[in-house]
Amino acid sequence: MLYREAGQFKTTYVADGQIFPIRQDRIAMTLFLVLAFVLVPLFASAYTFSAILIPFLILSLAALGLNILTGYAGQVSLGSAAFMAVGAFASYNFMLRVPGIPLLVAFILGGLCAATVGIAFGLPSLRIRGFYLAAATLATQFFVLWCVTKIPWLTNYSSSGVITAQQMVIFGYHFATPASKYLLVLGIVCVMGLLAKNMIRSNVGRSWMAVRDMDVAAEVIGFRLMHTKLLAFGISSFYCGIAGALYAYAYLGTVEPEAYSLDLSFRILFMVIIGGVGSILGSFLGAAFIVLLPIWLNILAHALSLPTSVASNLELMVFGALIIFFLIVEPLGLARLWQIAKEKLRLWPFPH
Repeated sequence: MLYREAGQFKTTYVADGQIFPIRQDRIAMTLFLVLAFVLVPLFASAYTFSAILIPFLILSLAALGLNILTGYAGQVSLGSAAFMAVGAFASYNFMLRVPGIPLLVAFILGGLCAATVGIAFGLPSLRIRGFYLAAATLATQFFVLWCVTKIPWLTNYSSSGVITAQQMVIFGYHFATPASKYLLVLGIVCVMGLLAKNMIRSNVGRSWMAVRDMDVAAEVIGFRLMHTKLLAFGISSFYCGIAGALYAYAYLGTVEPEAYSLDLSFRILFMVIIGGVGSILGSFLGAAFIVLLPIWLNILAHALSLPTSVASNLELMVFGALIIFFLIVEPLGLARLWQIAKEKLRLWPFPH
């Protein structure tokens, strides 16, 4: 009885087009934001910030970028970590070589560099699709990592390849504590998540979904395939680039090629599959699941006194089993399960 929209009338087009048209959703989102911005910084521990919340938010942003490309535009990509690396190294070099540049401006420029690389490697999507496009984007991963390891200028001629990221200072305030880094990342993720939500609801998002569902028919009715696909690659890479910069500055504290390996690209892909393809909420649910799952499995392994050989491979086995499960049982992931639960609540206690 708590989740009903009976009696909630929309009298204007603006009210009917709200992101959260149901009052209960607006109240729940407001309470959630108050919890995230006010209560969590007051009561969470430094370990919770550094090991759980900050990586969860950053990987959610990366998964959101991949979901824009794969879930909404229908273009398969396996190079998300490469675009994150471009954003991280570009932001580092802007901070290093442009004196006095604001941190947020360096992040945005790093994201634009990642978008440029994404558009360049998105050009094959105009001719190929499916498995072949995935292989082409996979080449991005190896090419970018080769560049950042073989071009010394990108790493400021560091012999080890591991560079300490500059301090995060915005308007004279140093984001040095885990709580302050969490609030900065949370603010950026909220803004970019809102932008993505409105983008999906606009003509741009509709053109992406038209190309995803049937690109030939979309071209026949007037959609420009080249413009639509490359725009999806650019915006997706921009989001991944911002996530990569935050990953280096707010989470790792270093800028290193090994942090953006192929394994990270697959983890982001798993987040999209488990959370829900073509769902902004699914990006966050999938990231939360992937970040928390190793912690749960570690606790379980210690509780059951499992051998080290089993415990070390348990995470990979569970990941594989979950992906197979979701592809068979619920291809739309956790976001679809949440949608089904809300539909049942709207009709409860009456039968479906």
